[in-house]
Amino acid sequence: MSVTTEKELADAVNRNEDTIVIEGDLAKKTIRIKATGTVAWAVAIGSICIVFYGVIATVGTGGVATPVAGFAAVAGSGGALSVLGAAATSAAISMAVSVRSLSVLKKLRGNYKIVSESDNKVTLKRS
Repeated sequence: MSVTTEKELADAVNRNEDTIVIEGDLAKKTIRIKATGTVAWAVAIGSICIVFYGVIATVGTGGVATPVAGFAAVAGSGGALSVLGAAATSAAISMAVSVRSLSVLKKLRGNYKIVSESDNKVTLKRS
């Protein structure tokens, strides 16, 4: 399956697709997410959790919690930004929010291997 957006990638990972071909800018972001070491990932996912739950709270309240979520996003994203960079952090948050689950990031990192990569294309295989 070929994907170009965070939502498409999150959906493919959630469906346990055997092979996922990621094209465009998302390929580089995915490499960054996959290549992050275990300790650095622990810092990043902690920050991503804060932002994720802030966004989900905003969606669940019809916008009433927007000021709180905005603060959480600013305060919480620092660790992830320093580990992953802005583009990969944004991609990780977008993936989790699109399927309303942080487990998609765990599945991406733990269940898929990079089997080939080029400038604008990465192929993942489920292990």
